[in-house]
Amino acid sequence: MEWTIQELAARAGVSSRTLRHYDSVGLLVPSRVGASGHRHYDSAAVLRLQRILLLRRLGMGLPAIAEVLAEEVDAADGLRAHIAALEEERDRIDRQVSSVRHALDALLAGAEPRMDVMLAGFNDHYRDDVIARWGERAFQVSNDWWHGKTLDQQRAWKRAAEDLVAAWVAAVQAGVSPTSERAQSLAAQHVRWLGQIPGTPTAEGDRERSIEMVSCLGDMYVDDPRFAAMYDDAAGARFVRDALQAYARTRM
Repeated sequence: MEWTIQELAARAGVSSRTLRHYDSVGLLVPSRVGASGHRHYDSAAVLRLQRILLLRRLGMGLPAIAEVLAEEVDAADGLRAHIAALEEERDRIDRQVSSVRHALDALLAGAEPRMDVMLAGFNDHYRDDVIARWGERAFQVSNDWWHGKTLDQQRAWKRAAEDLVAAWVAAVQAGVSPTSERAQSLAAQHVRWLGQIPGTPTAEGDRERSIEMVSCLGDMYVDDPRFAAMYDDAAGARFVRDALQAYARTRM
């Protein structure tokens, strides 16, 4: 059975223009093109489109999706990967549903909702970054560790993190060098702080991957506007990056 581009677009909830773009970049080629130039798609193409749309919803860019699909030579492997991604997305949504339901139940009962339960499934801002760099296990272990804390423990952890950020900002404002003793002492404190988070290379004592992690984090602090704002501005983020990378090169 085949579908025209208009039929497939309507069923999939996308535009014909989107499908033409996927064709132009080689991501979703029609199963055949008729004499009149009309595109037609068979069941294999529909399955591939399902994978593309799922990965797009997960925030993946088209070049990365092309790489993923290129590795799925076997159709069965592609379906298994599709199922795994769907199950992962289902688990994430289930956590969010449970969190909202808990908040609603507490509201109706006139009780104070538990903050750790309310945040479950919502504290995943850097999920894709962590998985891309260090794998699914690193994210899951650290996420479970965080949500296993009480609200007071979470607050204490955040205060410690805020104190560390404030110390970095103060060092920047003092005009010291990233390789100065003050900055390198902060870098050592930063690495020890990372080492408290289960699932990270620093926590597991993997020296080579720890050096890589610290260097990558330094780059992320500069490249990601969320971190640049945390360290006051881009100059602050660059200072932290340079200090961490100098520490990784010479002291780890």
